[in-house]
Amino acid sequence: MAGITRRGAGLATLGMLAAGVPLRRGAAQGAVQAWPTRPIRLIVPFPAGNAADITARLMSEEIAKRLGQPVVVDNRAGASGAIGIQAVIAAPADGHTLLVTSLSPLSIVPALNRNLPYDGERDLVPAALVGWTGMMLVAAPDFPANDLAGVVRELQTNPGRHSFANIGPGTLSHLTQEQFRLALGLNFEGVPYRGSGQALMDVSAGRVGLMFDGMTSSLAQARAGRVKPIAVSSERRSAFAPEVPTLAESGDPRLNAFQAVGWTGILAARGTPDAAVARLNEAVNEALREPALVQRFAAQALETYPPTSPAAFAAYIRADLARWTRVVREAGIRVEG
Repeated sequence: MAGITRRGAGLATLGMLAAGVPLRRGAAQGAVQAWPTRPIRLIVPFPAGNAADITARLMSEEIAKRLGQPVVVDNRAGASGAIGIQAVIAAPADGHTLLVTSLSPLSIVPALNRNLPYDGERDLVPAALVGWTGMMLVAAPDFPANDLAGVVRELQTNPGRHSFANIGPGTLSHLTQEQFRLALGLNFEGVPYRGSGQALMDVSAGRVGLMFDGMTSSLAQARAGRVKPIAVSSERRSAFAPEVPTLAESGDPRLNAFQAVGWTGILAARGTPDAAVARLNEAVNEALREPALVQRFAAQALETYPPTSPAAFAAYIRADLARWTRVVREAGIRVEG
């Protein structure tokens, strides 16, 4: 009986097509094909000025231009990114409320705290990887080494003599420092600060010997001669300081796989139609091919990724989380609160 019904339905459809009668598509399919049908909201789980906020504001005009709908940026800061993420998860999963975040809530916070009100892999769908900035290893002007090999030799020869500044427990600066320590089996003291400003000031004054800091702040100090640039933590050299080698270029095999970058990207709530995610990815990748947009990112000390698929972005997040989970575990890092 079911087969007869299906055959009858098929014949009816053919008859309608022959008669030139338009077919009425299912509501869900039509909604996906029409996406977006109203303004898009980009939720940033941090205050204005953060790398994620910069990414959202630079991308909003580009997305609006390509998708034909207004795009608004909505900062929902607090709880290390959890408030903004929960707002995205609670919204209808139709692609009109998106998350623009940096790595911390998805790669670092889950490595430090398993009791979160969200699960990045379960609750979110990566759509597009956008920008990144590397960490730079800088040294005090009077530090007795001028390159990475010399820094490592000095730290190995004089264990415990030198200290590393970082911008606070559980930050990318802190975890990069610990990844470096673990990779090379070094012994040094970590000195936490509440931000880059005072930390770099103490490094430049020689009160602390070394520091891993984001290039947005460290590069200006290096160019001014206040600190010595030693190496960058990314897989490839930064376009902003092509003369500074990567850690992997040291020749030490223990640093071959070293990577620590602050990335930004766009994600949707789990359940968002695949076609909407694919269209968003396409729009973002189209924008990232525009030299003018790349230059606007560069003006904010952010580099852009080449076009990346949602699946590749998801794999990138998983690898990043695995990296920092291992560092947290092996270094015995615990962050209160």
